[in-house]
Amino acid sequence: MKSAQTEYLRPAAADDVPALLALRAEAEAWLRSKGTDQWSDPETGERAITKWRASIDEGRAWVVVGEQGDVLATVSRGPVDRDFWTDTDCPETALYLYKLIVSRGASGRQLGGRIVDWMSRLAAMEGRTWVRIDTWRTNSGLHSFYERLGFEHLRTEEPSHRRSGWLAQRSAGVLAFPNNPLRVGPDEGTVANIGLQLPSQQGHLDEDAESRR
Repeated sequence: MKSAQTEYLRPAAADDVPALLALRAEAEAWLRSKGTDQWSDPETGERAITKWRASIDEGRAWVVVGEQGDVLATVSRGPVDRDFWTDTDCPETALYLYKLIVSRGASGRQLGGRIVDWMSRLAAMEGRTWVRIDTWRTNSGLHSFYERLGFEHLRTEEPSHRRSGWLAQRSAGVLAFPNNPLRVGPDEGTVANIGLQLPSQQGHLDEDAESRR
């Protein structure tokens, strides 16, 4: 019999920063081992960490916590990145997903896809049409991961000052793992209730999003 999943999702807190930095460092090392240069620029990384702290302060970052209270994964949402998305894309129709990182020790739990599903539900609750991402242009493995989850590659933008720019989207409400949703909070069994207390991206649509990754 398959054992019950014990991990759950909650808003990130300032106390989580060391664990989040450890997740980031682990991801950097793993990416290097796979031959990709994503997150290899220390300056970019420092700017990204600053943005990460701001996301926590603004209530736009979440963590997945394991049975022992350890941080297994993280995800953030943020404003539309005007280096990539234009008025023609109707940016207000989408939720923008950033900084999805899963611990290597938590592989095999489908956490990445389940987190995306939770964001998809949140997007649908807010009446949005899409969940959108931009990823590192050269990380073909990551592109394949998102395509397996149902994202459609729209185009690739190549501004000279950015290394991201592979743009994709998936319809809000679409679920890759409908029978394995993430719990929200240690004592909650639903995936929808937390969306009612989280800030939307309204009011953030025109903020500078440079170097968020």
